[in-house]
Amino acid sequence: MNPHDRLRAALKAGNRIAVAVSGGIDSLTLATASHRILPGRVTMHHATSPAVPAEATERTRALAQVEGWQLDVFDAGEFADPAYRANPVNRCFFCKTNLYGAVARRTSHQIVSGTNLDDLGDYRPGLEAARDHQVRHPFVEAEIDKRTVRALAAELGLGVLSELPSAPCLSSRVETGIRIEAAVLAMVHEAEKLVGARLSPKTVRCRVRGNAVVIELDEGALVRSQSMQAGLRAELQALAAMAGLLKPIDFAPYTTGSAFLRSPA
Repeated sequence: MNPHDRLRAALKAGNRIAVAVSGGIDSLTLATASHRILPGRVTMHHATSPAVPAEATERTRALAQVEGWQLDVFDAGEFADPAYRANPVNRCFFCKTNLYGAVARRTSHQIVSGTNLDDLGDYRPGLEAARDHQVRHPFVEAEIDKRTVRALAAELGLGVLSELPSAPCLSSRVETGIRIEAAVLAMVHEAEKLVGARLSPKTVRCRVRGNAVVIELDEGALVRSQSMQAGLRAELQALAAMAGLLKPIDFAPYTTGSAFLRSPA
């Protein structure tokens, strides 16, 4: 079977499903496919939070209107959870525990996530929370990886969304062991938008570390930044100061998950 048929079979193995929609390409593709394959048997659930960029919520609402989804937007409440705010190594476990718990309280449908095969190759404490809540992962069941998700998105007519860059939650920018604060996450998002507007990078991450705020860029953007780092640094320093971060601003090559430390900071 081709990937679409495998996904169809995985989805039809259930009865009524509730899709946890983050606003990223994986969950948006799963939500779109689910709604079309199981009309009238699917609900979509999107959690807002200081860790979720407003653009993700806007993207989810816009697609829901176009596709005719039954969309539920709510606050999962992880910012009221001291364990999450402490930002331990397994922070994602507490985030997803709050998310799936909130969805379970809002529906009796089977919860499904946009996790794909590529997500299984690293330490993912959020998957432990998924197991605790009997969450299914249709992409994994259908043996679909990230590249295939993008191909499916294009096949489903999602256009530019099929090329949407990966964008983990804003809390992933904060080094393990540093408390998660809403004002800091807002600064991180504004910093990434500022650098994006100035340099048009393929990838930008604003990392909050113990001794600095580090702007990580792809190689091309890092080279382009050399001539304007002084001005950018001043603008970024002002943003950081507004969030209470009196730390130097550094620039570095992008490294996946570099704020995540296996041993707490």
